[in-house]
Amino acid sequence: MIEEFKNQDIVRERALLVGIYGPDTIRVQAEEYLDELERLTATAGGITVEKVLQNRTKPDPRYFIGKGKLREINKKVGAQEIDTIIFDDDLSPTQVRNIEQETNAKVLDRSGLILDIFASRAKTAAAKTQVELAQLQYLLPRLTRFWTHLSRQKGGIGTKGPGETQIETDRRLIDKRIDKLQDKLEKLEKQRMTQRKRRSKMTRISLVGYTNAGKSTLMNAITETELLAEDRLFATLDSTVRSHEINNKKVLISDTVGFIRKLPHDLIESFKSTLDEVRESNILLHVVDASSLMMKENIEVVRETLLDLDITDKRTLLVFNKVDKLSPEDLRGLKKEYPESAFISARRGIGLNRLEEQIGEMIEKDHVQKTLQIPMSKYKAVAFIHEVASIEKESYIDNKVEVTFSISPRNLIQLNKILQNGDTQPRSH
Repeated sequence: MIEEFKNQDIVRERALLVGIYGPDTIRVQAEEYLDELERLTATAGGITVEKVLQNRTKPDPRYFIGKGKLREINKKVGAQEIDTIIFDDDLSPTQVRNIEQETNAKVLDRSGLILDIFASRAKTAAAKTQVELAQLQYLLPRLTRFWTHLSRQKGGIGTKGPGETQIETDRRLIDKRIDKLQDKLEKLEKQRMTQRKRRSKMTRISLVGYTNAGKSTLMNAITETELLAEDRLFATLDSTVRSHEINNKKVLISDTVGFIRKLPHDLIESFKSTLDEVRESNILLHVVDASSLMMKENIEVVRETLLDLDITDKRTLLVFNKVDKLSPEDLRGLKKEYPESAFISARRGIGLNRLEEQIGEMIEKDHVQKTLQIPMSKYKAVAFIHEVASIEKESYIDNKVEVTFSISPRNLIQLNKILQNGDTQPRSH
């Protein structure tokens, strides 16, 4: 169903962006939020004509903004031929309906816009299923609005995804469709679990970060592959895994969907299976756009999202990307503030050798050194060591193999299971 909307001609809708600031948000911050919303709008295929901010202690329950500000916006809609009004916060179905009735323009909130972008970016069966599920869960309480909102059928921003055939069905049929999608995701997750089990012997590293921090570019630079890497928000939705060798140890590196401020809850829920790649990693590389004015807030958003996903026990390295855009003075200040971090430009290849050294040091901390004498009859154990460990020395004594190797605690447990019925003689650690 998503496919039929993806192939429509992109309509460059003219959009007006709306945000509020107050006790918890200063105006400068709110302006930066609207700049990000403008990038989201551009990613969805729209053109931002104007941005409007209002100072309020709390949102108006009927219109989110005040009635006077709404009249001002209504004039701008008519004078500047604006098609769509996009709010930087989530609106209630009642607020959307009231604003549309007053302005006769299409109204979207931040979650609806992000879901629309995800729908246009979904390529694989898993991503399409996850996005459609999130969209239907988002649409369910808004059915009344969309049944009466004929302009939705014209296409454009906010229309990619399930489509009007789903909107025209009743709540019972949508509930049924949601159940089907959830079942499909469970089956896809079982397939993923099987794949992950096959890869569980290797150290796993996941790239996480705010959207457009440069994760895919870094993945390409480290593994010498050619994943899609665009200077656009949410260029990557699906986890991509590549093997690599660091310090003579095979590792798996995965690129994951970027996080963003106010990521819709339904989207986080539906993408949890994709993010299991992060949950099961040994090491996280938290990639940060060092040139962003919202750098510190973006770092905090990623940390909070990982906390929401209950991913809190991972060894993590902050990787400040795009340092070539900083002045020497700003870079010195950044290094002083975050001394245990990595500082790179993935696109220009700056700092990548040092980054690999830092990753190697993190891997070494997670490995123990062993010297064992293993009977030749335990050939499976020797083969397992060759497969998962870094061998430093190997020699043959009588009918035994003496091998010195470095191994992860997880694989050491598995090795001990293989050896548990035989005699091994530990020599050193």
